[in-house]
Amino acid sequence: MKIIGDFHIHSKYSRATSSFTDLENLDKWAAIKGVDVLGTGDFTHPEWISEIKANLRPLEDGLFCLKEKKSKVRFLLTAEISCIYKKGGKVRKVHVVLFAPSLEAVEKINKKLAGIGNLNADGRPILGLDAKELLKIVLDVDENCLVVPAHIWTPWFSVFGSKSGFDSLEESFDEYAKYIFAVETGLSSDPKMNWQLKSLDNVTLISNSDAHSAQKIGREANVFDTELNYNSILKSIKTRQGFLYTIEFFPEEGKYHFDGHANCGISLSPEESKKYDNVCPKCKKPLVIGVLNRVQELADRPYGFVPPNAIPYKSLIPLQEVIADAVGTGPTSKRVVEFYDKLTQNLKNEFYILLDAQADDIKKYSLPEIAEGVLRAREGKVLIDPGYDGVYGKIKIFDKIKINGPNQKTLL
Repeated sequence: MKIIGDFHIHSKYSRATSSFTDLENLDKWAAIKGVDVLGTGDFTHPEWISEIKANLRPLEDGLFCLKEKKSKVRFLLTAEISCIYKKGGKVRKVHVVLFAPSLEAVEKINKKLAGIGNLNADGRPILGLDAKELLKIVLDVDENCLVVPAHIWTPWFSVFGSKSGFDSLEESFDEYAKYIFAVETGLSSDPKMNWQLKSLDNVTLISNSDAHSAQKIGREANVFDTELNYNSILKSIKTRQGFLYTIEFFPEEGKYHFDGHANCGISLSPEESKKYDNVCPKCKKPLVIGVLNRVQELADRPYGFVPPNAIPYKSLIPLQEVIADAVGTGPTSKRVVEFYDKLTQNLKNEFYILLDAQADDIKKYSLPEIAEGVLRAREGKVLIDPGYDGVYGKIKIFDKIKINGPNQKTLL
């Protein structure tokens, strides 16, 4: 069966996360978005795992659903860990997503990690633990767990990040790199960028929303044709069998795509950064080197190369952003919300609208401009001012805006 999964999210117990990010709201928004299997996020947090135990019941092998509500949405036990440690003479800051097959495995993982750091402090706990040692702990608990380096290119907290990362998975995980079966590309890169590295040919590229509010669920996701249970999803990730495609942000819209300084309002392409020797032309301090630059630094293939076993992908724009651009208001305006609700209530869910709905059906419940916006987004007919140093990129479907650099999308 076709399954859309978004496995990396956060609960209300993580920093900078909506207080409404509880299980009921997560279930509600997963259904609106069209996500079939949603990660719980934050299973290491004592209060959140208590809520999970109290409000979810086991259903299919390794998956859960709400106890008090009839819902098609399933939950899969996941968490993100921030590993901060010194290795190779540098301070490393690597975020990792954990998948667990059972509450029993979660309890054992939490018990071991509680002896290393304070799990109460944050839904995404900071541990002074080598990422390799975390991998060993998790796999020792249950070999059916999965450990995935998170948003692997972001500058500050990732395995390849320009500020604190490594140049290869082997450099980070040593002899345990063979147990890394997948990596998360993050919002600021897409598979096509990652295909430039031969070293990533043997790991599966997955995509998740890293949502900090329920409304952000599904901005990236994974689409499978497999049975609805933990082991089948895990097998599909590891082997790529039944892994149909990933759903992607346009990477330019991610908030670390270009180099720059947010405080100085400086956004530069890698080519422009080289002209300034990677120094901000305004404040004369080092630039925050973004994802595109870092990928180009480690790439050993040309952009556009497609490995023979590559999983396809589709780049989309969230429906509220499409509507907002079509009607000329902000994405949270009353008019946008009205059109969004009408469309999702009458045309299955957001993913159906963005991926499959006919233009005439979209027009029926909204406006011709919104239907046209969806079609243009499907075809990549967009214009983007790339994100940099924590600032999201500005994406336009109908209006012309300034484009920085030669590799950006153009309005066709």
